Amino acid sequence: MKLTGKVAVVTGAASGMGKAIAELYAAEGAKVVVADLRLESAQEVVTGIEGKGGQAIAVAANVAVEADIQRMIDTAVEQFGTVDILVNNAGIMDNFVPAGDLTDELWERVFAINTTGPMRATRKVLPIFQEKKSGVIVNVASAGGLFGSRAGAAYTAAKHAVVGFTKNVGFQYATSGIRCNAIAPGGVATNIGTSMTAPNEFGMSRAMVGMQVNPRVGGPEEIAKVALFLASDDSSFVNGTVVTADAGWTAY
Repeated sequence: MKLTGKVAVVTGAASGMGKAIAELYAAEGAKVVVADLRLESAQEVVTGIEGKGGQAIAVAANVAVEADIQRMIDTAVEQFGTVDILVNNAGIMDNFVPAGDLTDELWERVFAINTTGPMRATRKVLPIFQEKKSGVIVNVASAGGLFGSRAGAAYTAAKHAVVGFTKNVGFQYATSGIRCNAIAPGGVATNIGTSMTAPNEFGMSRAMVGMQVNPRVGGPEEIAKVALFLASDDSSFVNGTVVTADAGWTAY
């Protein structure tokens, strides 16, 4: 097993890609902190992991709240002794709102969850990683963080920021035995669409222009396999970069 003896914290782990990552990490030997806004759903994931012989705990965490980030990592250390892997997966969409219709409230909410949350979680684990000269951070970015119109303005800008943050952390801490990489998924069948309540007609029409060249929609477990690669020693020479997982969509 690739993650035997490791402790992993996965945010947004009650469903979708986060759930698939938590389950695969546990199957590969990691002790997993299943963190999510919805504690009951996170506990269901834990129950499933334990039913297959794995170890996991559920932690309620809103990644937009600093106190929740602190408690999430502190709980991991209290329960399992340390943290070896951090997966910043939690995220929301932005209703495809274009810049001309963007409100400060939407911009700040999308950034708080999609960008500030990963920054704060990374900031919290870095002292742990630096002390033992090892650690892995996996950020879930997006094809929207590499291209201009796969979503609205706020989501696009927030995910571009995640990509830049990933590269900065990866390079600056490379000599400390710490790696930081990101995954840029294309279209994946998850429930992130539930964060879209009233899509902007103009913004969505512009973002959908590229959908006709999308070969297919992926499954959460396909992204989890990439996250396993990045968390394991199989990717020991991979740092500060973004792995695109989109069936070739953005290669067009």
